[in-house]
Amino acid sequence: MEGDCLSCMKYLMFLFNFFIFLGGACLLGVGIWVIVDPTGFREIVAANPLLFTGAYIMLAMGAMLFLLGFLGCCGAIRENKCLLLFFFMFILLIFLAELSAAILAFIFRENLTREFFTKELKKHYLRNNETDVFSSTWNSVMITFACCGVNGPEDFEAVPPLPHSPLESTTPEACCQRELQSREGVFVNREACLTGIERFQNRQGCYTVILNSFETYVYLAGALAIGVLAVELFAMIFAMCLFRGIQ
Repeated sequence: MEGDCLSCMKYLMFLFNFFIFLGGACLLGVGIWVIVDPTGFREIVAANPLLFTGAYIMLAMGAMLFLLGFLGCCGAIRENKCLLLFFFMFILLIFLAELSAAILAFIFRENLTREFFTKELKKHYLRNNETDVFSSTWNSVMITFACCGVNGPEDFEAVPPLPHSPLESTTPEACCQRELQSREGVFVNREACLTGIERFQNRQGCYTVILNSFETYVYLAGALAIGVLAVELFAMIFAMCLFRGIQ
């Protein structure tokens, strides 16, 4: 009876991980195709910040699921205690990392306010200084999301303009409109933007733009996170039961 139970658990775990393996392989394949396809999706993805971010998330998730599924399948079908233990530890680390991220997000949620970001931007932003991580990150965000500052261009009134740059007004170059929203994108009219002509500037604040972009996906992301945590718990239970049952 015990042997039949162990055999059933082994094949259930193999089937469970085989589907994880297939899902990871599909995500990995689609992610690579979207990013490297020269005539298909690459231009669309590059023009849309959410799609651009999503493609790389898809790649990372696909690679992780592919590896997890492979380890789980091999460990179950070969009844290899070493692979099963490695599979269990891998999922446990991911589970703990996700749990830690959720706890930290809950603890520091009150810091992620419009006022907090505005204060930090005015205090640390150094315009086009690409050696400064804070400024470089903000420039990337503003270019990618076609936005300016936290609330709008007025956030930069307290930030001194660059020396030897007579064109530049208080609005930084990263707030200027581009034909394609990436660092390689051509400016619509850089000179007019830097001299303060509003129609060539991105006037909307990044806080509102990013919040609106992700608001639609908050509930979906929460449901998905709960589902993933549940799957990880079941996978760890299966792996440990099989590990203890193997002689």
